[in-house]
Amino acid sequence: MLLEFKTVNYRSFKNEMVFSMIPAQKQKGLDYSIQKEKIGSNEYKALSSAVIYGPNASGKTNIIGAMDTFRSILIRGNIKNAENISSINVASTKLELIPFCEDAEPSPVGFSIKFIENNILVEYKLVMDIGNFLDNDYERSIVEESLSINNNEIFTRDENLHIAKLDPISKFLNDSIENNMKSALVISQNGLSTTDLFLTSGFKSIFSTKIVNLILNWVENKFMVIYRTDSIQLARKFADPEEDTIYVEKTLSEAASEFGINSNILGYKPTKEGAESVLLSIFNKNKRNLAVPAEIFESYGTIRFVNEFPLVIRALLTGAILVIDEFDASIHPMALMNIINIFHNDDINKNHAQLVFNTHNPIFLNGNLFRRDEIKFVERDDITHESTHYSLSDFKTSGANGVRKGEDYMKNYFISRFGAIKDVDFSPILEAILFDEGEEDNE
Repeated sequence: MLLEFKTVNYRSFKNEMVFSMIPAQKQKGLDYSIQKEKIGSNEYKALSSAVIYGPNASGKTNIIGAMDTFRSILIRGNIKNAENISSINVASTKLELIPFCEDAEPSPVGFSIKFIENNILVEYKLVMDIGNFLDNDYERSIVEESLSINNNEIFTRDENLHIAKLDPISKFLNDSIENNMKSALVISQNGLSTTDLFLTSGFKSIFSTKIVNLILNWVENKFMVIYRTDSIQLARKFADPEEDTIYVEKTLSEAASEFGINSNILGYKPTKEGAESVLLSIFNKNKRNLAVPAEIFESYGTIRFVNEFPLVIRALLTGAILVIDEFDASIHPMALMNIINIFHNDDINKNHAQLVFNTHNPIFLNGNLFRRDEIKFVERDDITHESTHYSLSDFKTSGANGVRKGEDYMKNYFISRFGAIKDVDFSPILEAILFDEGEEDNE
């Protein structure tokens, strides 16, 4: 369960950006979308969903990109460039693309995350000096790194390494650490690398493999960050597939039928190599089953839905957070509204899955669908080019600029009550082009 994600000096976010899934105080309504976890005597609450609004190039995707980049760094365990570009988010593998591009002097890039997994509250922070934007040859270094478990500091790292009392995680410690604490500290300090995360290197191997595995398992499998939905290509692999056999996935076909498909059912046919498979539209015609590649028969929206819906299923089954860029593109709002309501439904969403997506569709600016603290905005200053992130709940409920529950959020958004909207007028550009062409025709 994600509670909070922060970043600073990432792309258009020069100043610290705090993306919070913690319910804002004094917000009323839609309490069914609030998740609760109790750790000891403390109860923690989180939102089931969030939707992000803002004009083009405002920085909405940079929030998702920051999450994806942080996730990538944690998984590989260092702040070096990745050897292989495995993500469409190039900044996650080439870190020189991260810093705010307008800065003359280098500023540290920072990430931090707070989440709950297996009844454990994890807070991890990483700050790194990677130079200026596009500074390929800069000597990178980790400036700060820290880990807290259940509000207990475990380690902090700046110029030196500081290990706190490990009593709060005693049952997770490696067997060899109990009688060798002094030597473990010396080895950890001497083996500290300027580019390797201590969390995934020294702390894992010397102090607690179990804690690090818990964190990495959540990051890899439950922090589901989809940087660009148009890049999703759902691959199906089958063990020992039979030749000329089409495998029908009942749940996916039923969901696609509900969504709207042109064929009877959908199925996958493995390739001869048995690796990836081809999605097929299957018809029952004259008591014969006929199949054609779905990509040439189904609509683009249907193909996107087929690729995205399994991610929803996986999130609901595992209690993951699904963070997805423009989830609603090419998908009818009624279909997405139903998915949102499923995440808000305690009887279905028993594992505390969460859904976060950005959009341009104002139909979701609805107080009956989202709480005020679930509606997020991003706007970018035309002069400084810096992005700012805030929630609808940041507006007071009284006064001239107050926003009350039940107001027409969509209408107020379009009259710029909330910001994060931009007037666009192409007329002067087109008039100039047409005028120039008219002048040429008259010559």
